Amino acid sequence: MGIHPTAVVDPGAELDSHEVDIGPFAVVGAGVRLASGVTLHAHAVVTGPTDVGERTTVFPHAVLGGPPQDLKHDGSATRLVIGADNVFREFATAHRGSSAGRGITTIGDRNYFMCSSHVAHDCVVGSDCSFANSVAIGGHSEVGDRAILGGLAGVHQFTRVGRMAMVAAGSICTQDVPPFTLAQGDRARLFGLNIIGLKRAGSDPAELRALQEAWKLLFGAGLPLASSVGRVRESLGSVSVVEELLTFIGASQRGVCQAAAPEGRTG
Repeated sequence: MGIHPTAVVDPGAELDSHEVDIGPFAVVGAGVRLASGVTLHAHAVVTGPTDVGERTTVFPHAVLGGPPQDLKHDGSATRLVIGADNVFREFATAHRGSSAGRGITTIGDRNYFMCSSHVAHDCVVGSDCSFANSVAIGGHSEVGDRAILGGLAGVHQFTRVGRMAMVAAGSICTQDVPPFTLAQGDRARLFGLNIIGLKRAGSDPAELRALQEAWKLLFGAGLPLASSVGRVRESLGSVSVVEELLTFIGASQRGVCQAAAPEGRTG
């Protein structure tokens, strides 16, 4: 481990040269903080102010901490904060926050960002998420823990993807994707629950049954969502994952993705 002689490390960067591996022609800018165990492969670029958590790996030509793509940004020193054990594959990008927004982009732990994926300014990404090749989430978006976004999926700015949701490849999400659900299409619609993901996560069978019943009442009864939420809260609101689902729906500002027509549903 160490710093390759061709790497460019600004004197204003903070790192432990004995614990950080910086490859050939990598660039580390002023205001960057690299925690122990961080690996920057050849030609990786990290500009600041950016914090990169322990054991995070950045592959060639990935760029972290670039200025926001926001015409309202005034050029001030906003921030990108990345947790531990993340992987950014080739040409992945994550931008700092905008002065016109929160001013900070936040990424949790153990996420996997595949080639050419993009996290825009002021986004909040949880932990244990997977972004497949060329996934792009717009400014101010939120992605919950253990969410999976398939290749070429896009998330509109200010849109949320809930915990353990799965967005199919090529989908365009212009409205919120509730936790535990499957979304697909342009524009994305809901096709049931992410049952496989829930089982892999060790969800309790009773919680799965409650979620399935809640799904039927919310999206399968043909009633307005607002009235269905009240019915589900009365009958199943004591189940924590159902309450999480209802709270997410209730907090939506852009509206929630509609369910697919009955003949198109798979879950």
